[in-house]
Amino acid sequence: MTLVTLPGREWVQAVGPISGLELAVWEMDGPPDRADEVRVVVPPYVGAGPRLGRLAEVPHLELVQLLTAGYDDVLSVLPDGVQLANATGVHDASTAELAVALTLASLRDFPDFFAAQRDRTWLPSVFHHALADKRVLVLGYGSIGRAVAARLTPFEVQVTAVASRARAGDDLVRSVHGVDELPVLLPDHDVVIVIVPLSEHTAGLVDDAFLAAMPDGALLVNVARGGVVDTDALVRHAQAGRIRAALDVTDPEPLPGDHPLWVTPNVLITPHVGGTSTAFMPRAARLLQDQLGAYAAGRPLRNLVT
Repeated sequence: MTLVTLPGREWVQAVGPISGLELAVWEMDGPPDRADEVRVVVPPYVGAGPRLGRLAEVPHLELVQLLTAGYDDVLSVLPDGVQLANATGVHDASTAELAVALTLASLRDFPDFFAAQRDRTWLPSVFHHALADKRVLVLGYGSIGRAVAARLTPFEVQVTAVASRARAGDDLVRSVHGVDELPVLLPDHDVVIVIVPLSEHTAGLVDDAFLAAMPDGALLVNVARGGVVDTDALVRHAQAGRIRAALDVTDPEPLPGDHPLWVTPNVLITPHVGGTSTAFMPRAARLLQDQLGAYAAGRPLRNLVT
């Protein structure tokens, strides 16, 4: 039997028995039991970062299967020769829902209503921005980006998709633009939703020039990684009243209590909760069942990033 570690007893129960594999619990908060026998490790979904160095304590490790779509924090500690797979597809529904929710909440000024409710104040009726008729640019047209576009379409919006390189479109968009086209595209869009992985190519992608190219009053929604956005530049543009922002991720993260983002006008912040919903567990369990079953049977694995 090949030994596979999962990050908790609930995961062993959710995945269930798989022929040829023994499933054990390792939360990576100490050395693994039977380290010489472990071949596959599934790190915890939350708080794994500081523990990932323990992968070096598994001498015959063959595969690390993540429960996250992002993998930038794993590459630097991944032992040589070990395959790495992410959880593409698992977070599509949950993260896309949050992206649309943040967009609606910001456009319709929900933070003002929440504050008024706390103060037991009935705000006078004024016109608020609707999502309908907006021009929305989805930056990062991968699995989650496409899920975002699918959820935006019923809102009567114009969706533009952007990926690392231009390519043909699909049933949701006529074409996918390349990231090199952003300077031309940004001035014509009311909302920009960012869902790109963090890499050397995307770190600081949303910088001062990017934000300056967005039209006055435009909304930036970041459900990617905090490091994709130049935080200082964002604060400057938002404080000047040029743009508004809705952020599920920040840089730094967690955001310190004295950081100016907390009190910058027209900035809505959620604490990196894009994937943490009831949609996560059943989809992650299905991925692990398929992936570990393929590993045991010697079939090709999904979502390999190394």
